[in-house]
Amino acid sequence: MTKTNPGNFFEDFTVGQVIEHATPRTVTEGDRALYGALYPTRFAVPSSAAFAAAVGLDPHPVEELIGFHVAFGKTVPDISLNAVANLGYAELRFHRPVVPGDTLATRSEVIGLKQNSNGRSGVVYVRSTATNQRGEVAIDWCRWVMVHKRDQDAPAPETVLPELASHVAADDLVLPAGLDFSSYDFAAAGEPHRFDDYAVGERIDHVDGVTLTDAEHMMATRLWQNTAKVHFNTEARPDGNRLVYGGHVISLARALSFNGLANAQLVAAINGGSHVAPAFAGDTVYAWSEVLDRAETPAPGVGALRLRLVATKGRDESMTLRGEDGKYAAGVLLDLDYWALVPR
Repeated sequence: MTKTNPGNFFEDFTVGQVIEHATPRTVTEGDRALYGALYPTRFAVPSSAAFAAAVGLDPHPVEELIGFHVAFGKTVPDISLNAVANLGYAELRFHRPVVPGDTLATRSEVIGLKQNSNGRSGVVYVRSTATNQRGEVAIDWCRWVMVHKRDQDAPAPETVLPELASHVAADDLVLPAGLDFSSYDFAAAGEPHRFDDYAVGERIDHVDGVTLTDAEHMMATRLWQNTAKVHFNTEARPDGNRLVYGGHVISLARALSFNGLANAQLVAAINGGSHVAPAFAGDTVYAWSEVLDRAETPAPGVGALRLRLVATKGRDESMTLRGEDGKYAAGVLLDLDYWALVPR
């Protein structure tokens, strides 16, 4: 017998299974500092305690994606340690800001299974919930991941595909308590553009690019205690490459979106997301956004923009998402649909 954990394989999952993930993790100011060292983020709310307090957020929250990465990392040893790839997200809501000192713990429920036709792997669907030290829900989301089988001859489970919403309805967004943009400081935020300056269908080329390195993406993934083998071990993939954690690309693209969306201060929800293609060290990542929808909110001076954030390998000035055949255009790495809160 062995005391080590080999991780779960596809045939170890059953629909309805609930997993309490180890280990709770406390968010610190060090996470904020290292996040800023890894990604070119400049959004005013997580950057400035004074700015955050002026819009009603005191204590000073960290970036929403810090909370997500920490919560996501908890799930990896049980859900995706033996993953081929993480495939997508849905129904993700940020229920309350995460602040330094908060301790996040995560649990997941298996809500769907589908074996792949090759018989060597299958897709596992889970709904995960992260709570803080007071037992309050901080983040919840669904994701699906392709996982290797331990035994190719193991029988396929009954296929169960969960029904997932196409997007989080604007009325279901959870706004941070006390949020008030009525005295918003546009000069401090870095851009003059407000809610009414953005039109549905508008596309924004964020211009800047960042080249991925193995050291940085592995450091970021370790920061979130994400232990998936494919991100660290050159023996885990036939091509010998370390796969960049998809969340690393999300955070990089979100940071790049500052140029043109500096006032999209807070991520309220992620409606859906697809890691369209793998990313590796040496790839240069660019990003562009499309405005999908607009909605009013009950918070003073606050509007919500539904945005598509697209990360690409190499810059695509044409901002093409799909070709005439309906397939994603060459170079697309990430297609992320999310709600952001902006000043009116």
